[in-house]
Amino acid sequence: MTTLGLDLGTASVLVYIEGRGIVLTEPSVVAIDKNTERSVAVGEQARQMLGKTPANIVAIRPIRDGVIADYEITESMLKYFIKRVMGGGFCMLRPSVVVCVPASVTSVERRAVIEAAISAGAKRVAVIEEPMAAALGAGIDVDRPYAGAVMDIGGGTTDIAVISLGGIVVSRSVPVAGNKMDEAIVKYFKNKHNLIIGERAAEDLKILLGCSCDKRDLKTTELRGRNIISNLPSSVTVTSADIAEAIREPIRSMIDATLEVLENTPPELAGDIWEDGIVLTGGGALLGGLDKIIEKRFGIPVKIAEDPLTCVAIGAGIAESRGISFTT
Repeated sequence: MTTLGLDLGTASVLVYIEGRGIVLTEPSVVAIDKNTERSVAVGEQARQMLGKTPANIVAIRPIRDGVIADYEITESMLKYFIKRVMGGGFCMLRPSVVVCVPASVTSVERRAVIEAAISAGAKRVAVIEEPMAAALGAGIDVDRPYAGAVMDIGGGTTDIAVISLGGIVVSRSVPVAGNKMDEAIVKYFKNKHNLIIGERAAEDLKILLGCSCDKRDLKTTELRGRNIISNLPSSVTVTSADIAEAIREPIRSMIDATLEVLENTPPELAGDIWEDGIVLTGGGALLGGLDKIIEKRFGIPVKIAEDPLTCVAIGAGIAESRGISFTT
């Protein structure tokens, strides 16, 4: 029986199949025709419609802060992605699915994820917490009597955990991650430059410029949007220092959550973290300069996983070998 490792993220959905690797990476966006209440596009095609649709078409992100915000749309999105991955054998070979959830997810939210996956065509469903999946996908030996610290920065949540002997010793999940950074960038340019931009443009800026204030790493680009005073198209020159200032508060919230985890780590494991440091996973790990900011704040090594975007999906895909419990 095929087992899918499913990273059901606020920003993206990734699917991993052992032996085949990552077989699908798509934005978790669905475009809906309000007149017929049917989806007209899913994934990247729907993401391209964000902020550009006519009145009767609305592009929706059905996953918010790592949990299901719209059950029916999430179900239809999952069904579309699972059928794409399984191809013509979907009806005959219903897959097992291991899906990731934030560390702080409630029992109701966990049940909603399971039911959505089953309704979308899964034969069996298991749930794994994102930091554990991230650690497995990053190659951390979670079974040894030694601390492994992971910080998974996704689109909707940042999950920080200390893992030892196959379990999470202490963890913290905060609804501050990539999307909150995008919103902060939009707000920054509206307040400082009277320029209105969309969240897609904000995300592109974040990826391009990073968050480093180091003059040696200073990058610039031209940003186009609509002037809030004249209502006409306008542009400004943007530097990586601007982005660092714009997302200072979201990064501070993430660092505060990490501090809380480190403060609650047993002394026997704290020494391990001081020696081996923290591993960054998730799309946010690719934000230029973030690892240096965290390293400077705590004075411990910070390493970026080899392929941070795929760690959670890979970890979910290989979790079956660890005897994870499925719901039929």
